[in-house]
Amino acid sequence: MNKAAIAEIIHEKMGGTKVSAEQTLDAILTEMVSTLQKGGEVSIAGLGIFSVKPRAARTARNPKTGEAIQVKATTVPKFRAAKALKDAVAK
Repeated sequence: MNKAAIAEIIHEKMGGTKVSAEQTLDAILTEMVSTLQKGGEVSIAGLGIFSVKPRAARTARNPKTGEAIQVKATTVPKFRAAKALKDAVAK
């Protein structure tokens, strides 16, 4: 499933135009990204929690040459699945 498929589902469920469904989805995603950029969390009941996590600087190895390289500290997105989602996909 991709962004266009999600917009199509919004269009089918809510009515209106496809353009308005795409704009709604864009607005939701923009606000989610904005919240994460500020260091906040986005919690969606039944789905999970999106957050950001700092990753420390480290030394890694280039697999091709074996040379040690420095990897800078960064912030990465993190997703923690809700129990309902875990139970839904478990077999």
